[in-house]
Amino acid sequence: MDGEVLRDDQWERLQEFVPGGRKGKRGPRSDGRRFFDAILWVARSGARWRDLPEKFGPYQTAKRRYYRWIEQGIFDRIFEAVTSDPDLEWLMVDATVIRANAQAAGARRKKGGPQAQALGRSRGGFGTKLHAVVDALGLPVRFELGPGQQNDMAPACDLITGLSADQVIADRAYDANRFYDLIRQQGGEPVVPPRRHRKHQHCYDHFAYKQRWGIEGFFARLKQWRRIATRYDKLAANFLGFVKLASIMFWLK
Repeated sequence: MDGEVLRDDQWERLQEFVPGGRKGKRGPRSDGRRFFDAILWVARSGARWRDLPEKFGPYQTAKRRYYRWIEQGIFDRIFEAVTSDPDLEWLMVDATVIRANAQAAGARRKKGGPQAQALGRSRGGFGTKLHAVVDALGLPVRFELGPGQQNDMAPACDLITGLSADQVIADRAYDANRFYDLIRQQGGEPVVPPRRHRKHQHCYDHFAYKQRWGIEGFFARLKQWRRIATRYDKLAANFLGFVKLASIMFWLK
């Protein structure tokens, strides 16, 4: 599989954020690079943990370590580090529905139950909705996960708070006064076509709106990672870990 493992230059940028690997009496306690290659293989192939090739070590070890990284927020720290300098000439906001396999349902109560799943039913079926913000280069900056039936506007203001872009581009689903007010407060210009039922059909930059393909392209590339294109994870945090992993690789490409 193309891009199955990290390149040397990519590992050099990630190495300082990967815990473990300190030498003991019998050598390094853990191989961080091999583990990263293992989770990349799972994310790209969409396979079960138990199908992990032997060259990546015991699948139980990789699975436990992945969940531990989620709990410790390691993927968050790496993502924040690689996205520290986004191109804020403009931002694009949108959401996409990801179908969930039946296996994703039924999280145990002690793990948070339905509240920790971000799953629901929409016209597209049983799934989860990924809300995202990308920069002018189509690289991801922020995410939020919600149930499949969630309105696109629900997390929109939280997603762009603190991001001062020259323009914020979104489709008609984001035609809301509170969204416009926040963008203007942060020194930006909203580029959003008005809904047809609005009494006042405001003007917007039609040329800039054509750049919205950037976030559509991001979602298309993201869904080439098969563990993301179909959700199997019961907990939203575990699924979002794969989304962050793919996004980290987009920035390192």
